[in-house]
Amino acid sequence: MIRLIHFGLGPIGIGVAKLIAQRGDMQIVGAIDIDPVKIGKDLGELLGNGRKLGVNVTGNPADVLDRSKADIVVLTTASSLKKIKGQIEQIVKAGLPIVSTCEELSYPKAHNADLVAELDALAKEHGVAVYGTGVNPGFTMDALPLMLTAPCAEVKKIHVMRMQDASVRRLPFQQKIGAGITREEFQKRVDSGSVRHVGLRESVTMIADSLGWKLSDYRESIEPVIADTDVTTPFLTAKAGSVAGLNQAGRGFVNGEERITLELVAYVGAPKSHDTVTIDGTPSITSTIVGGLHGDVATAAATVNSIPRVIAAPAGLLTPNNIPIPHWRKA
Repeated sequence: MIRLIHFGLGPIGIGVAKLIAQRGDMQIVGAIDIDPVKIGKDLGELLGNGRKLGVNVTGNPADVLDRSKADIVVLTTASSLKKIKGQIEQIVKAGLPIVSTCEELSYPKAHNADLVAELDALAKEHGVAVYGTGVNPGFTMDALPLMLTAPCAEVKKIHVMRMQDASVRRLPFQQKIGAGITREEFQKRVDSGSVRHVGLRESVTMIADSLGWKLSDYRESIEPVIADTDVTTPFLTAKAGSVAGLNQAGRGFVNGEERITLELVAYVGAPKSHDTVTIDGTPSITSTIVGGLHGDVATAAATVNSIPRVIAAPAGLLTPNNIPIPHWRKA
């Protein structure tokens, strides 16, 4: 029985906790969140599964971070590694390994090279693994294309297209892609960093490093997708002429040549969601996941499926190419 503490109970944290609560081989023994509305409540109430779990949410991590009571912490609080650095340090010093959905933790070298050595040393000092995962980054745009290069004698270029109908995603995701706002407001939020997908640079850097390519340049662009007609989701309406979502691309260059291209096109009302990996090589490969991966469901599942791997992993700051490929297993 794997014993877990959940640190962060937003939509993704709740999604992960729901999956774990359904398993017979995992037990939730602690829950942490800063939301005063959630503090003191039984976690089962927040999951909406109709039963109490006997685990009350606390706002003080020290109350539950205990190696003798738990085997691992699931950390789902923020996308920025610098923002959660203090949380990571507190968990690691308690002697507990971490699996996290923090996008920048999936391949820290990309945006936080200055923290890599420090966090790696701390994790090794306390004998635990620290690992960032998710569907994107963590799988669709990095681990999956790398896996698909296994039968290739040569790889020249990699292109990944992730087309998503954001209508079925949670409200924070629809807000993150700018759905329902004006063009002018879209640009303001892009400039402030509140409208964007976090993780393309992490994925590009991970692919390049894994293939032995030295990046000479990285470029990223974000453009609005404008709604042709009114599109209503359970959370908002994007009127015709307003922003429906975004087209964001990360491009990695080797010796001035574009070798890695990752395109995320996510907007409410998008037709035919799909995830397509194209490898220009020997042989060339095109692989499409028809219907695409549901980001919220897949992120929760990738996190849960990684837990046994992280517990068994060597100490240190790890990335998806440092551990065996996680997979589903029967509880």
